[in-house]
Formats: sequence, C-alpha cells, structure tokens
Amino acid sequence: MKIYQKFKTYLEEKKLWEVFIYLFFGGLATLVNIVTFQVAQQGFDLSWTVSNTISWVCSVLFAFVTNKLWVFHSKTESFTALTWEFAKFILARLLSFAMDMACMFLFIDILSTGNLIAKIVTQVVVVVANYFFSKLFIFKKVEIIEDEKPNSSPR
Repeated sequence: MKIYQKFKTYLEEKKLWEVFIYLFFGGLATLVNIVTFQVAQQGFDLSWTVSNTISWVCSVLFAFVTNKLWVFHSKTESFTALTWEFAKFILARLLSFAMDMACMFLFIDILSTGNLIAKIVTQVVVVVANYFFSKLFIFKKVEIIEDEKPNSSPR
C-alpha cells in the first residue's frame, strides 16, 4: 500500500492522477466493450453493427458509474441533478458512438481490416474523446464556498 500511496502522491503533485485513474477505468470500460463485442459477434453470430451497439450500451453504463464515483468524484445533490448529469453523459457518449461506428465502418467495410483489430484501434479514439467530453462538459467540479462564521467566542 505504501508504493501505491507514493505513486498516487507523485501523480497528484504532477496533476496527472485524474488522467491516470481515467485511463485505468477507461481501460476497463474498453475491456467491457471489446469482450461484449466479441461475445455478441462470435457467440451469438450478430453483425458487427449490432454487436458494436450492444458493447456500447454495456461499456457506457460501466463508464458512467466509474467516472462518477472514482474518476471525477462527482456529487449530485438531487435525483434531478443526477438525471441531468446522466443525460449529458449519454449525449456525449452518443457523439463518441457515432465516431466509433464511423471508424468501425472505415476499418471493416472500407479498409477490410479484421473486426477485432478495428475495434481495438477505434477504442483508442473513443477513450480520448470521452475523456475530454467528461472533463469539460459532464463532470464539472463545483466549488463550494463556505460562509466564514465570525468568531463568537468571548475574549
């Protein structure tokens, strides 16, 4: 645990901890995406488009939870705020899903690469885009300013 703490402290000093933890959970979301893509395509003999859509849904749900709780430490005060945050997340992910589908089409149907290779390459593009969408538009840090209370203790 001491090595972990030193590593985390070092990255925090360099302002790289958030990027590192995003890439860690982004890697896991990518793994969820690739595994569900392969299972849907190979196990259930679905087309790459249907398999890609299923894998997108699974990885987006996984990513929302991990991004909210462990990457950006987002706190929402109400169900409405949570719903709005989730809606923004889905809208941004729909944009990256369009990028994903376009890249997959390019690699599979135009360049005739293998489906798995296309999926892996495409995920790099998607992870980078999703980080910026999440950082800039979805999980914004809200600064809470506490009122200063006058010192009411007798002197």
